[in-house]
Amino acid sequence: MRARDLGLSIGLLDPGPLNAITDVDGVRVGHTTIIAGEPGPLLVGRGPVRTGVTVVVPVDGDPFAEGVFAGAHRLNGNGELTGLEWIREAGVLVGPIGITNTHSVGIVRDAIVAAATRAARSAESAWSLPVVGETWDGWLSDIDGQHVRAEHLDAALEAAVGGPVAEGNVGGGTGMICHRFKGGIGSASRRLGARDGGFTVGALVQANYGRRERLAIDGVPVGREIGFDEVPSDREELASHPADADAGSIIVVLATDAPLLPHQCERLAQRAGLGVARTGGAGEHSSGDLFIAFATGNRGLATEDRSAGRPFSRELRALEDAWISPLFWAAIEATEEAIVNALVAAETMAGANGHVAHRLPHDRLVEVWRRHRR
Repeated sequence: MRARDLGLSIGLLDPGPLNAITDVDGVRVGHTTIIAGEPGPLLVGRGPVRTGVTVVVPVDGDPFAEGVFAGAHRLNGNGELTGLEWIREAGVLVGPIGITNTHSVGIVRDAIVAAATRAARSAESAWSLPVVGETWDGWLSDIDGQHVRAEHLDAALEAAVGGPVAEGNVGGGTGMICHRFKGGIGSASRRLGARDGGFTVGALVQANYGRRERLAIDGVPVGREIGFDEVPSDREELASHPADADAGSIIVVLATDAPLLPHQCERLAQRAGLGVARTGGAGEHSSGDLFIAFATGNRGLATEDRSAGRPFSRELRALEDAWISPLFWAAIEATEEAIVNALVAAETMAGANGHVAHRLPHDRLVEVWRRHRR
């Protein structure tokens, strides 16, 4: 179930055929979901486990053999998205993007390095600085048990395909909470009209942030309408200061087929923050809100090509900056709807210490939406 299945049409632009990040040709998504143990007392190393790993593969074929231009943005930095220093320096993303829980970033990163090594086409040592992001699922899962292993990353890579994207309680989003409802993975896309170039922008989010009363969907104050008296939340105030309560985190991956250069990708990534803001996110002090955008409009960017034996140049295409604003709005809308799709797709989940994250009730969401729209 997704937002548009409920009759919720978000924003002004049309989505792509799948309304997912995979509407950008060549982009693939894979998940490994790890659910073990009945809800009950937390025993570190044993469970309950509600976690996983998600991968976004930027290109078809071997993702370790071809780079794409990329850029990143930090709304608030209490989180991790590895590999960004080289992207800021060189502007090129090589390999898949991994997303998991906070305490499993290292193993997912190392597993991607191992995958790159296996994929190496020569006897030379492989080189890899993987991009891996995280949000914290410790309210529902045994996060300190570090249950994600290398084989889970390998399985997600093997499962990565184009087409519809599984959402909600899947992959890295399995144990996540958003605006005090069950959160997780969500995706959406926007396709520009011919006048604006006909480009596609897709978004994938791992949503694990936000206060209930701030949740808005296309301007409708859903969080204020569906309060804790109706859909309870047993999540205690984890932060040491009330102002940081429910800050949480979100990872946003943006993809586009527009021919953007690295600095333009960085500008696009920045606009994801406006999509988060439209749903009620504020980038609080203790929140980790990290975004990456990549563009597939220039293909054939080899990771290191010295085969010519001499310096050489490469022909590139670049969108004129005067025409980039429609892409910005597409990124904003795609990010917003991806978050909403994560909320709509998620199911109620019980986990560690009996904690429960309830789903956003579809019937009440539709009722609130229709009343405000009327």
